[in-house]
Amino acid sequence: MSQLLVMSDDELLEAFKSGDQQAYRQIYDRYWQLLYRHSCNMLRNNEEAKDVVQEVFTTLWMKKDEINPPVAAFLYTASRNRILNLLKHLKIEEKYAEERKAVLENPGMTLPDQQVIERDFERLIEAGIQSLPPKMRRIFELSRKEFKTHQEISEELNISSLTVKRQVSNALTILKNKLHIFFTFF
Repeated sequence: MSQLLVMSDDELLEAFKSGDQQAYRQIYDRYWQLLYRHSCNMLRNNEEAKDVVQEVFTTLWMKKDEINPPVAAFLYTASRNRILNLLKHLKIEEKYAEERKAVLENPGMTLPDQQVIERDFERLIEAGIQSLPPKMRRIFELSRKEFKTHQEISEELNISSLTVKRQVSNALTILKNKLHIFFTFF
């Protein structure tokens, strides 16, 4: 072990690559504290810094045959990349949390995924309406899109109010059946 203490980083890496686990331990002992402090300074979180350093040394262990000297460059680069990825991920989480908070504080506001679902649902409804027989579709659109009463529709189309009511009811039944799959999925 005392021989390992005087070895250079490059010699330790070569010894580790040839199977000397004590060489790995020596690299770990030399760099763990430095990488940990560096990670703490960038992340401002001790536990996340420990995780980053542990991941870097796990990668060193797993990819030992692919690593070229100097080992310090690999360790610092791997740490920096993990930290930057973590910071990017934390920003995304923070943004999502802010959006969720805004939605909770403003019930009328929706998240992007909700907007996509709503648009898909609107398209499905519109496709269902377009598939109705023409006269039924016209009555349904006057009722639901133009907000006319059954009496107003019956006067406009010269049909009985009961026919309007029946056509709207039938249209709703047809649409419910067509949208049943969507409701089941969500």
